Amino acid sequence: MGETGRAAAPGLPSSPSPPPRPSPRSAGSLSPPLRKGTPRPGGDITRRLTFPLLSVTLLVSFGSSMLYGYNLAVVNSPAEHIKAFYNATWSQRYGHGLGPAPLTLLYALTVSIFALGGLGGSLLVGLLVERYGRNGALSRSALLVLLAGGFMGFSRELGSPEMVIIGRSITGIHSGICLSVVPLYLGEIAPKNLRGFLGLMPSIFICLGIFSAQVLGLPELLGKDRFWPLFLSVVVVPASLQLLLLHCFPESPRYLLIERNDICGATKALQRFLGSPEVQDVIKEMQEEQRSLSCVEMTSVWQLLRERSLRWQTLSVAVLNAGMQLSGIDAIWFYTNTIFKNAGIPASQTPYTTIGAGAIEVVAGLIGCFTIERVGRRPLIITGFCAMGVCSAGITISLLLQAALPWMRYVSVACVVGIIAGFCMGPAGVPFLMTAELFTQSHRPAAYIVGGSLNWLCNFTVGFIFPFLQMSAGAFCYLVFCGVCLLVALYVYLVIPETKNKTFMEISHIFATRRSVLSVPAQLIGMRKLNGYGALESSSLEGSGSSLP
Repeated sequence: MGETGRAAAPGLPSSPSPPPRPSPRSAGSLSPPLRKGTPRPGGDITRRLTFPLLSVTLLVSFGSSMLYGYNLAVVNSPAEHIKAFYNATWSQRYGHGLGPAPLTLLYALTVSIFALGGLGGSLLVGLLVERYGRNGALSRSALLVLLAGGFMGFSRELGSPEMVIIGRSITGIHSGICLSVVPLYLGEIAPKNLRGFLGLMPSIFICLGIFSAQVLGLPELLGKDRFWPLFLSVVVVPASLQLLLLHCFPESPRYLLIERNDICGATKALQRFLGSPEVQDVIKEMQEEQRSLSCVEMTSVWQLLRERSLRWQTLSVAVLNAGMQLSGIDAIWFYTNTIFKNAGIPASQTPYTTIGAGAIEVVAGLIGCFTIERVGRRPLIITGFCAMGVCSAGITISLLLQAALPWMRYVSVACVVGIIAGFCMGPAGVPFLMTAELFTQSHRPAAYIVGGSLNWLCNFTVGFIFPFLQMSAGAFCYLVFCGVCLLVALYVYLVIPETKNKTFMEISHIFATRRSVLSVPAQLIGMRKLNGYGALESSSLEGSGSSLP
């Protein structure tokens, strides 16, 4: 990629970059061009991976992100037990049971209320991270899980289906907060060469949470009728651990310096996370960003949506987060057992088939985490969405043909596994990581609100509508997800640049130069492969000197 100059503040027009001059390399300056065969800085992902940095990543991933995955899948195996509880309670109250349609509606509400709570939680992100910081917001949100665990754990003893639904909604609020705050926190404390590796760690724990729910849901463990309230309330254990230990780690240095102007606190936090007293290069890079934002206040959601200079970043976040949920992954997770049953898998084998799929998703998540700093963000997310699209079409074909060809039921199972593996390899974590990377400090909380709100709204829509869509459209319902996945992959291929090993200011400058496209004659715009993937080269715009207002 061509050289880029210092980024202008959001909302200000970009100017052509002067020719780069040799200078000592620092975190705030651009890296010199790499010659063929020269290893990229950060190629060794353990170069600056310290124990405090790894520990806080594992802690927040275990205590927050894993709970999101667990709560996605926990209602899968005890579905029949929960429905029986609802029916029995309704019969005790009103003297008659629920019909199939009302019972399906009530259970669908139990499943999808988690997403509605997540939508509410995502709207609180900006307020919480601004008032309490990233670390403080995560610590306080853990209290919600303890409350939710109490509601769900005692629901059957008190004969109250409402307590299950309220508990699910509270866990949704917690996940809505943490799904944005965890990648925001990790993205700000990680060195740029580790940002991808640490940024995908939460997605591995999301997969582990799903896998844990599948294992604990076995009939030999907590899958029996008398254990389902305990099964739902196990989430209090990771949340309690995070509540006890997270205060031992410092706040985000970037938040302390740029938003609180606490240079001393930011320096101490950096020295703790990086394990070195020499952090002046990082401090200078933060101060450069602070100076560029000195005339820019923290942006609200409405201001972000109206800001023309950031429309491509905002649209990209919207496409990635909406596409992540509309890809159909939540339909797969919420209704895995039903999908396998429709595919002809015997009921006695369904839980174990589901566990096998869960193990594969963990492996896929690990592959994505350990390869992202080598192959980049774009290849992972494009490959993941393409794989999901192809496998969604494969499910439709296999379901249509399995009556004539019994072996097609195994193709259906393989396609379900392919969707999960493709999702966990890239689309599960990269959208959250890129939301942090595409914006500077003043716009980042608002961007997470936009992305998180769309994420959860689409999550609710899919979770609530999928059972009815499946009843009306049958096997063809998966073609909708196929179309969404392929369209998102095409958008990423054409629009979103690679952000690997770049500072936030460098990424901001890439988009600033790309905005000049609309005012540059077509013959002056150069197109070429960027790291092996098609994208507009920012250097083709340098020297044009024009930009959008």
